[in-house]
Amino acid sequence: MNRLKDATSPYLLQHADNPVHWFPWGDAAFEEARRRDVPIMLSVGYSACHWCHVMAHESFEDDDTSRLINDLFVSVKVDREERPDVDAVYMEATQAMTGQGGWPMTVFMTPAGEPFYCGTYFPRAHFQQLLQAIAQTWRERRDDVLAQGQKVVGALGGTMSLETGGAPSAEVQDAAVRSLAETYDHERGGFGTAPKFPPSMVLEFLLRHAARGGDGSAMAERTLEAMARGGMYDQLGGGFARYSVDAGWVVPHFEKMLYDNALLARVYAHWWRLTGTEMGRRVALETCDWMLRDLRTAQNGFASALDADSETPGGGHEEGAYYVWTPDELTEVLGADDGAYAAELFEVTGTFEHGTSVLQLLRSPEDRERYERIRAALLEARTRRVPPGRDDKVVAGWNGLAIAALAECGAYFDRPDLVAAAADAARLLREVHWRAGRLLRTSREGGAGVNAGVLEDYADLAEGLIALYGVTGDAAHAEFAGELLDIVLDRFADGRGGFFDTADDAESLWKRPQDPTDNATPSGQFAAAGALLSYSALTGSTRHREAAVAALGPVVPLADRHARFAGWGLAVAEAHLAGPLEVAVAGPADDPRTRELHRTALLSPVPAVVATGSGVPLMEGRTPVDGRPAAYVCREFTCRMPVTDTDALKHELAGR
Repeated sequence: MNRLKDATSPYLLQHADNPVHWFPWGDAAFEEARRRDVPIMLSVGYSACHWCHVMAHESFEDDDTSRLINDLFVSVKVDREERPDVDAVYMEATQAMTGQGGWPMTVFMTPAGEPFYCGTYFPRAHFQQLLQAIAQTWRERRDDVLAQGQKVVGALGGTMSLETGGAPSAEVQDAAVRSLAETYDHERGGFGTAPKFPPSMVLEFLLRHAARGGDGSAMAERTLEAMARGGMYDQLGGGFARYSVDAGWVVPHFEKMLYDNALLARVYAHWWRLTGTEMGRRVALETCDWMLRDLRTAQNGFASALDADSETPGGGHEEGAYYVWTPDELTEVLGADDGAYAAELFEVTGTFEHGTSVLQLLRSPEDRERYERIRAALLEARTRRVPPGRDDKVVAGWNGLAIAALAECGAYFDRPDLVAAAADAARLLREVHWRAGRLLRTSREGGAGVNAGVLEDYADLAEGLIALYGVTGDAAHAEFAGELLDIVLDRFADGRGGFFDTADDAESLWKRPQDPTDNATPSGQFAAAGALLSYSALTGSTRHREAAVAALGPVVPLADRHARFAGWGLAVAEAHLAGPLEVAVAGPADDPRTRELHRTALLSPVPAVVATGSGVPLMEGRTPVDGRPAAYVCREFTCRMPVTDTDALKHELAGR
């Protein structure tokens, strides 16, 4: 009776042996609920979610609880990463009804899909009582239940009212910095209190704003350093955990997500690009190396996540078991002297559960050679532990973020292997995810899933392809980006300057999701604005530029009071205020002088859209000067006189 055994989602497959009679999302579940005349229990989560595992173990693997579920409900299991549209509409209902949200998300709804009771994690005893109470209410007060569902749908089912009227001004950008300063943690970095999530998009905005001469760099730099030194960053293997439970970046929630690390690798590289800080370079490269080592799939895509939980030596499962250490374990691996040194350096004091500690690096080691030797030894020893589970589905949009990060880090730090990995991922997405002129959201082991791509998939992949084109000069990447963005304009536009999160021919839910604010990743709308703006710079397309400007409209009302939720839109607005800056580099690809001009353009402190080779309109008519490779610095396709040496190009890029 459990119908998940043929699912493509690793999360659904984790539940395929539950005694719960799970249905995947689809018409069959709703038809069964109507036939039996019972409500639907919808459970939404994802494979790396710790509390999803807890609820599964307590309730969905428990015979008594499962019997209640099976007798009283039709149960539906959804992977939020496969179906972000389903997750979005029911999360909005959960937040509206309870004041909070999270995963696992538990929703009780009518056979028509109308939610009438929502929550998140429920302990087993509470959950059993809730199941019986809801079933009794359904039997005895059916009209009230149906009215509640219709009330929720009526209140939330309308179209969101979005600001229109163009991109933010410089004054709006300054106001956003002041707004961010109000919640900035001057002592520990970051914004707000615990828990603290990595504010990747906000940091990108602050760095771009600083490059254009604005304030905010101190907030960005303090936050970037604090995150890199704390326990949220994997000091041995690289890569960041999902968030810090505390305000000081010490105790992580241990799941590691592709999207976080792709965004953070890029922003640390941009910090290095702006300031030359060694920490930025080191963390960017370590994070890229972690993505290649731990997330790269056999088909050269990137898996979506590593689990928070891992197996303990005793055979149980604990959150973070793979990453924590005791002083005795350090001594066992390193010997007495190096073990004591490592315990002091990494703040291993045995203060966590079972006397363990996560590793921090609150001060830079004076003896770098000793540090690197110790780090390598501990990393090698850690490989003998049972690693966390991996969700190996490839998500198109998140791979787009990884493509951008790998391409840029490869170019900045002379790592052609990273650029090659980005190109391989782009090839997989083109060959596997691109079907009949449309993008599929997920694949696994080379086989594409059945889920249609959402706005963030099209926009983030286009962003990655444009970055990859800027590094490689391969116009096929820019061409593919154009195909994706044409679909964004034709299928996702709301007719008022914004974009829906699903295409006009996607499955119809009780609401067509549309949210312009950032969450863990850039909002689809702001991501689309960024890709459209960059593509317009490469092609001179007025249509794409006007669409980008209109899509930035919601930044204006968000900037003054809610800037933390508009970081990517603010970052794109910085590019818009800069022109955007366009650089065309003309010359033979194998000429060292061409390569130096190209590298200088890529390292522009003010982010630039870079073109080289041929095949895009920005390169038309751009030729070497007197036989020497040349760079043309342009804004809105209006170009200054070409320059042929890197010092002159640096002056042009700086606006001098």
